[in-house]
Amino acid sequence: MRTEYDAMGAVEIPSDALWGAQTQRAVENFPISGLRFGRRFLHALGHVKRACARANLDLGLLSQPLGEAIVQACDELIAGRWDDQFPVDVFQTGSGTSTNMNANEVIANRAIQLLGGEIGSRAPVHPNDHVNMSQSSNDVIPTAIHVAAALALCDGLIPAMERLHEALSEKACTFDDVVKTGRTHLQDATPIRLGQVFSGYAAQAGKSVGRLQEAADALQELPLGGTAVGTGLNRPVDFPRRAISRLNEALGTSFREAENHVEANAARDAVVEVSGVLKTVAVSLTKIANDVRWLGSGPRNGLGELELPAVQPGSSIMPGKVNPVMAEALILVAAQVIGHDAAITLGGLGGYFELNLMMPLLAYDLLRSIEWLANGVRAFADRCVMGIEANEERCRTMVERSLALATALAPAVGHDEAAEIAQEAHRTGRTVREVAEERGVLSPEALDRVFDPYRMTEPGMPDAPDDER
Repeated sequence: MRTEYDAMGAVEIPSDALWGAQTQRAVENFPISGLRFGRRFLHALGHVKRACARANLDLGLLSQPLGEAIVQACDELIAGRWDDQFPVDVFQTGSGTSTNMNANEVIANRAIQLLGGEIGSRAPVHPNDHVNMSQSSNDVIPTAIHVAAALALCDGLIPAMERLHEALSEKACTFDDVVKTGRTHLQDATPIRLGQVFSGYAAQAGKSVGRLQEAADALQELPLGGTAVGTGLNRPVDFPRRAISRLNEALGTSFREAENHVEANAARDAVVEVSGVLKTVAVSLTKIANDVRWLGSGPRNGLGELELPAVQPGSSIMPGKVNPVMAEALILVAAQVIGHDAAITLGGLGGYFELNLMMPLLAYDLLRSIEWLANGVRAFADRCVMGIEANEERCRTMVERSLALATALAPAVGHDEAAEIAQEAHRTGRTVREVAEERGVLSPEALDRVFDPYRMTEPGMPDAPDDER
């Protein structure tokens, strides 16, 4: 152990730790969940710190040796070398100051090492005076949230949703000539082509991509430069522009300085907006996944219109049972994202005066939602959707037995008589066509046209003339 001192006195720190006194106090104060910030957030935080160091070098505020050592330490943090040096619990001070200081101390001590100094000495690199120069936790942490979430959307979730859209579109084309029973209220409805069903799913995925792209744009404004309360105290006028330019240069992004730094420090509305979009996507995905597992139910005593790929045994007691596990996993993820959105909404309510005090929670839940959705969507697309086959015989048989076929008779024979035919078919166990033929409501040729399943899946009216009744 080594002893360090801060404004509150002496602190004992593990001798090999790169963190310092403030981090250690946070470790001792918040033994709450065991949850830590993950790679995505630490990667973004490292980039923010690196960009700030570069800006301070550009402005002549840092000497070249100190600035370059800080940049090198940030590069190592970005690469994941020091992830184990971030022990602070997610449930901590609401501004995320503990995590910001954790980063400042790790970067400072690593820079000290690189310059041949002694860890914990705060010389020649000081965590506050040098690493945190021109910054505050209050603008650094929300900036890191925006950067991490935007990158996670653009590099992870949006490509995954595009992949799902592609897979569903391919199935829509493949299944376009397969007519199946439509269903509303869980009851038989008029026929629909399986390709049309999948085109609807593909449209949902495509709309989700558009929503996510708009959400990523909402994160482009960065609070960096607001320092403590949005006034920019203790930073040069040109600092945010230079730092964000350095950030964009490193990441190939197009982040921009907040138009109003007071708003950018005090409110996390963009995070709440993005979470709302993620919730919408989760609801959309749940509809798709639930339909797929219902349409694949059986295989003998369910709907059985789809044949889902068998990816693992489904039961510990029933031999040969296979479950729709990929759809189920995606539904679980979607439920958790909806739960995260509730927490993030409450977190958005945590803005008091010039600062939001729920930022660690917002960061953790938002990034988990994005990352888990991306992983779940990719797995569902690759291990379920791509392998789906149509059970064409089952689809055809169920269409023929559907009472909803009477709908096609209504324009020719009237709603009331069509309803009587459907009811008689249901009572007797016959098909609607068989009852209609027995009653002679239309000629056999007219019935052929009226009960053409494919014709029923397109707009139009039956063309049976009156004299064929």
